[in-house]
Amino acid sequence: MKHFLATVVLSSFALLTPLAVSAEEAKAPPTSPAATTSAPSATAPAAAPVAATPAAPATPPDVKPVLNTGDTAWMLVCCALVLLMTPGLAFFYGGMVRQKNVLSTMMHSFVAMGIVGVQWAVIGYSLAFAPDLGGGLLGNCSKFMLNGLIIMKDAATGTVDWALFQNYAKEPGAIPELVFAMYQAMFAMITVALISGALAERVKFSAFCLFVLLWTTLVYDPLAHWVWMTDGWLFKKGALDFAGGTVVHLSSGISALAFLVFLGKRRGFPTERMAPHSLPLTLLGVGLLWFGWFGFNAGSAVVGVNTSDAAGGLAGLAFTTTAIAPAAAGLSWMFAEWFHAGKPSALGFGSGIVAGLVVITPAAGFVQPGAALLMGFAAGIVCYLGVLMKAKLKYDDSLDAFGVHGIGGTFGAILTGVFATVGATGLLAGNAKQLMIQLIAVLAAGGYAFIVTLIIAFVLNKTIGLRVDKEDEIMGLDQTQHSESGYNM
Repeated sequence: MKHFLATVVLSSFALLTPLAVSAEEAKAPPTSPAATTSAPSATAPAAAPVAATPAAPATPPDVKPVLNTGDTAWMLVCCALVLLMTPGLAFFYGGMVRQKNVLSTMMHSFVAMGIVGVQWAVIGYSLAFAPDLGGGLLGNCSKFMLNGLIIMKDAATGTVDWALFQNYAKEPGAIPELVFAMYQAMFAMITVALISGALAERVKFSAFCLFVLLWTTLVYDPLAHWVWMTDGWLFKKGALDFAGGTVVHLSSGISALAFLVFLGKRRGFPTERMAPHSLPLTLLGVGLLWFGWFGFNAGSAVVGVNTSDAAGGLAGLAFTTTAIAPAAAGLSWMFAEWFHAGKPSALGFGSGIVAGLVVITPAAGFVQPGAALLMGFAAGIVCYLGVLMKAKLKYDDSLDAFGVHGIGGTFGAILTGVFATVGATGLLAGNAKQLMIQLIAVLAAGGYAFIVTLIIAFVLNKTIGLRVDKEDEIMGLDQTQHSESGYNM
């Protein structure tokens, strides 16, 4: 009986509640514009029916930039991840040289962090990301010394207004422009450090320091403006480079080859055996590079064609492709070497991982995971063949900067124009024009980097000289350039 009464009470309550709500809604005044205009007046004659007109397309409202704390936190993490890549590169390169040159080789990466860190704050960021001087070639000097990124609003009260970076002017989400500037600084640091892999074991430290300053200012900063700034000429043409295949890897690899024209080969190359002195160091570097590369690619969702947020779905796609492609490339390089040389090497597998990272970089947010898998498999084989080409052509790219980064960056930029389906379409999606645009970007960026690097190397060679003396090279650059030894045992 008790259960029956309870059921009756609950059923009555369920039936009466909607009626009560409806009664309350009937008493309430209308709140939406449609409610006040849709019903005709009781005394007014009914309006004649009119033909329906198509609604005007909605335009996004102009909004004041609002700081997005989630995106900002993610981009701060990405800054740290990309910064870690340069010490990772130092380990990667340092393990591959002979013992007498390990410190010298690692110093090339570390000193690049210092020189570019200062150059970027003083003028580099402004040349790359300030408003265009004209022609889409270079930024002006309005952000010299990072000017305007912190704007003092009221000196009396000490309140500060922070300049914010947005992808589009009509979106509310933004990150502090200082964070964006520092994120891009990490890219500039590692790009010029990549070139040092071709120069190892014979370049003067003083010449390399001057080269870092000149190359970053004259090559990297303009290319970053061309490709990533909204008024850059390659950006406006529609070139796709999600995280630096053209700006970072192609430019550094091609420039390494140009520098070798004046630097020449190591003494004893190719007849003398120059085996890596510590492959464990190199593999440690591979791991650090792959770890940091997630910030390199996934963090690049903050800038680029058809991107909208720093820490959303696009970042997730770039993160995924950055995990898949290098895994596939490491395997394909290993199997190619196994088939060709008879044994799979640790150096080969590690180099394949880096090749996969290089090739997926321009495409990370533009392709599906399946395409990333195919690009990775192709990258390992193509870059392995690129490294073998060094022996055939007899140029001394000490640590394969051109074979991995120059060839890999070029290959990745072209494949982006083939496989792009997210935010852009490539050849396989019926857009052959995109592939042509990618080829134009590759030729323009590669040609510019090669010619300007030749000029820089020529001037340095004629002034302070590029190469150490014969005795210094035989003794090793750790002692002759730094008065130190990597190992005292």
